[in-house]
Amino acid sequence: MNKLAKTAALSVFAAFALPVSGALAVDEHYISGDAVVGGYDVVAYHTAGAPTMGTADHASTYQGATWHFSSAENKAMFDADPAKFAPAYGGWCSAGASKGKKVPTMPDLWAIVDGQLYLNSSPAAHNDLFLANTDAVIRKGEANWKVNFATSQADLLAQ
Repeated sequence: MNKLAKTAALSVFAAFALPVSGALAVDEHYISGDAVVGGYDVVAYHTAGAPTMGTADHASTYQGATWHFSSAENKAMFDADPAKFAPAYGGWCSAGASKGKKVPTMPDLWAIVDGQLYLNSSPAAHNDLFLANTDAVIRKGEANWKVNFATSQADLLAQ
């Protein structure tokens, strides 16, 4: 195959492969059951100050994932500004993100820092890591998330 034909073939491949791969979510959000963060209402953390289970009756789709809400009002708030309410690191553990991992979270281990919801996986991760050194955990999590969000949980655990 001559150089021009190889270049043309690669261009055609890239035109079809890149849009597909870019559209695939690779564990970008922590999904348990059929919704992000196990169906808990991420708006309620801000409005009620507590983890509140959502329902499929009040569901939205954002970034290719299903989100549940406890009320039509919370759903409307999320729909108006999903980035404001979506948890950091796709709902994966904040302490885990700071260590370059995607770790499932528990809904009752949470904090809101500067308007951003952060969830954690265990009392030790929440109390001993996140709450004890919040700024460093967030800074490390943000730096790691640039790679973590597009890497599957299984691949991160294998590292």
